[in-house]
Amino acid sequence: MKRIFAALILLSVPGLATDRAKVVDRMNEAATVIEEIMAAPDKGIPEEIFGGAKCVAVVPSLLKGGFVVGASYGKGVATCRTPSGWTAPALFRMEGGSFGLQIGGEAVDLIMVIMNDQGMERLLSSKFKLGADASAAAGPVGRHADATTDWKLRAQVLTYSRSRGAFAGITVNGSTIRQDKDDTRAFYGRMVRFRTSLTGAVQVPADAEKFVATVGKYAGGGVMQPTAPAKPAAGTTTEEKK
Repeated sequence: MKRIFAALILLSVPGLATDRAKVVDRMNEAATVIEEIMAAPDKGIPEEIFGGAKCVAVVPSLLKGGFVVGASYGKGVATCRTPSGWTAPALFRMEGGSFGLQIGGEAVDLIMVIMNDQGMERLLSSKFKLGADASAAAGPVGRHADATTDWKLRAQVLTYSRSRGAFAGITVNGSTIRQDKDDTRAFYGRMVRFRTSLTGAVQVPADAEKFVATVGKYAGGGVMQPTAPAKPAAGTTTEEKK
């Protein structure tokens, strides 16, 4: 009944409904990016890395440009692991910073795997800079991570990109990740902070289940199933309750 009521509200505001549809499309694109990358034999994210991820964030079609060093911009979606499954998504913007070596401009698919509690806390803050607030490094590629690498020790965030069919770990330094408040309001119908959605304080909306389930398919664990009515997380603002 609550979902039907929410849908009626969205349909009564055409602009909001259109924005929400775009967000849902982006989530579905993010799920497709993960499926296609992990389906490539010996070219995906190693099982040990995905299986140990605290959070996963995907930016379909991140735009980048410049000569050698340039700017980047894109919108993405993230989910985090809890004991009861993967959480409702958080919507963010990624802006600025360098993006490895580059010539010209192109769009790439970007996956960020948050590997430890420190990296997760940075993500929950709703705004942080890769390489400054959170250490980031190009992630290893393959079915299994090389036991001789120190990827567990040297980065809070491992980053991967796919461009023109090629998939590889890549550095993304100086880029700022911040909550996309407009997309958040369009999708949830109200403001929901990163910490609220990514700690499991809200139920996973039906339109987000494809993305969340795809992450769980490869990282282990399903869509979060709340055992009791969701309560506002500590620090929930008045704006968020509206």
